Amino acid sequence: MFLALRDLRFARGRFALIGAVVGMIAVLGVILSGLASGLADAGVSGLRALPVSHLAFDRSATGELFSRSTVTTDTAARWASQPGVRKAEPLGQQMVHAQIDGPDGKQLALAVFGVQPGGFIAPAPLSGRPLADATPNGVLISEEIRKEGVKIGDRLTAGQAGTELTVIGTIGHASFGHVGIVYAPLPLWQKLHYGLPGPLPDAAAHQATAVALQLAPGADTDRADKALGTHTVDKTGSYGASPGYTAESSTMTLIRAFLYAISALVVGSFFTVWTIQRRQEIALLKAIGASTGYILRDALTQAAAVLLTATAAGTAVGLALGGAMNESAPFSLQADQVTLAALLLIVLGLAGAAVAIRRITKIQALSALGANR
Repeated sequence: MFLALRDLRFARGRFALIGAVVGMIAVLGVILSGLASGLADAGVSGLRALPVSHLAFDRSATGELFSRSTVTTDTAARWASQPGVRKAEPLGQQMVHAQIDGPDGKQLALAVFGVQPGGFIAPAPLSGRPLADATPNGVLISEEIRKEGVKIGDRLTAGQAGTELTVIGTIGHASFGHVGIVYAPLPLWQKLHYGLPGPLPDAAAHQATAVALQLAPGADTDRADKALGTHTVDKTGSYGASPGYTAESSTMTLIRAFLYAISALVVGSFFTVWTIQRRQEIALLKAIGASTGYILRDALTQAAAVLLTATAAGTAVGLALGGAMNESAPFSLQADQVTLAALLLIVLGLAGAAVAIRRITKIQALSALGANR
């Protein structure tokens, strides 16, 4: 620690420079973590809020299952009778365009979830009234839709058929595919999904997108899938079926991986140069009896001090910047993700420094006595 602390005091400018670089990387790590979490929330927060363990889709559907799958209400009823199934209900999902009735006529996009009023996946409203069969055109809007200027009592005209929706209540934050969610009774969703004026044909009146399931541990989904012609995934697995979720997640993960790789290279490069410049001092320490292990621990302690201080400062700045942009971008600060970003920066930085500091083991004590001259 003697040499490390003296180096930190003596070469304040150099260590401040590398600290500033590490701090900026820490800021980027926090911002990228917040953006990744925010994009994920904007894509699947509505799915996360569903009180389900699994979703059963049409077996023939692939890729973005919510836009390609069609099951029947009869399939949901048959799922309810399978062993290990606690609850099963049909769930509809449809992206539609809507317009607020009134002089302004503002247009907006809606992600409509069709549910059975009073069912286990129908949300309890934070304000207003719950979904009920007595109000067949009544819908609940999420916070994202409310921020668009829609309020309880407003009427919306949605879909190609101009279906009327009446806002009867609000729920919390819930979005799907970066679009705010509207919960509607299943018959109303079926009308929006059919998309044509007039009475629904019998086939359309029994359609849904998937079967929402609450399964007991160990339930045999493969057997039920074979019998019912469905493909069952757990709730987490269904996130990849939402529009753009997989592409966004993989892109953000790749960007963060490159950021951390760059941090290891930057820190490793700095300490490589620093070790080369201290060859004579390290050789002198060896000549007066310091072991290689002691000098390695001393150098790694120095690197850890720089990384810990710079990462803490950069993380604090990143949190402040993230809080400032919370309303202007899909940004969500989560403690576990921020902590992970900081720990990765420190660990990978130490790994890069350790590779560089290995040069110390090759420094000979005779160098201090001028043996290389």
